[in-house]
Amino acid sequence: MDDNSLKVGSNEMELVDFRILKEENGEIYEGIYGINVSKVREIIRIPKLTELPGTPDFIEGIFDLRSVVIPVVNLAKWMGITAPEGIEEKSRIIITEFNNVLIGFVVHEAKRIRRINWSDIEPSTFGGGSGSLDGSKITGVTMIENDNVLLILDLESVVQDLGLYEPDTEYTPADLESFEGIALILDDSSTARKIVKEALLKMGFHVVEATDGEDGLEKLESLYEAYGDDVANHLKLIISDVEMPKMDGFHFAANVKEDGRFNTIPIIFNSSISDSFSEGRGKKAGGEAYLVKFEASSFYDEVARVVRAHMK
Repeated sequence: MDDNSLKVGSNEMELVDFRILKEENGEIYEGIYGINVSKVREIIRIPKLTELPGTPDFIEGIFDLRSVVIPVVNLAKWMGITAPEGIEEKSRIIITEFNNVLIGFVVHEAKRIRRINWSDIEPSTFGGGSGSLDGSKITGVTMIENDNVLLILDLESVVQDLGLYEPDTEYTPADLESFEGIALILDDSSTARKIVKEALLKMGFHVVEATDGEDGLEKLESLYEAYGDDVANHLKLIISDVEMPKMDGFHFAANVKEDGRFNTIPIIFNSSISDSFSEGRGKKAGGEAYLVKFEASSFYDEVARVVRAHMK
């Protein structure tokens, strides 16, 4: 990494800016979207694809990339957008890796890499949808040049749409080590918070939820008001997502570790980003563990290990 690489606690991210075109009533509109560079393996021209019968229509097919079979999702179709004819020349596939899954996404044009501060990203305020675009597929919005709006898509929901994530039904409270105390969870995805909350409740924790890093710091202040200097004996664990509007998980953790009231409370990062660089950044930010979302067995094992270690 050079001197311009992202620093731990900088509250910045790098996005691949890509475009999706929509044709509506004879007019063509350009949608501006972004995906975290940490999730991008490479960007390629569209290869010859093998169709898969019986799959959703947004699955274009599969192809072999250096002996790895990659499913390809047409983002326009997934978002319910009617694309104009004749856009194949500039179309590309963004090869991504998140939740330990490789997926290719067809986009109409890949533009550039942008560095954006999380404080400039606002949570999506779309209702049930905007035109043909389902608002639930957007996790954040930010303004860019010429008063344009860049939308950050919730590509993790593709994993669920493809059935690649199965809910945790294997473990019951009787199977798990039981703990007492409070666990604070931070995640801008209500689905992810629900999954983590249910897992922690099975382990005996009382759960407090926050939607981003700023909200997490506010929840910590509330807990300190309730328990004072004894807060660390009640708050046993913090589990934080990495990608969150306003303040990301690394910047949140840096704030916690600099605060003498909370710096002994262990932090576990729970993220869809599954690259080793992000795991290293998590450790530098003070995380006791870095987990990839939706892996139930490793989640229970690591939570138990971290909490036990801090009970000694």
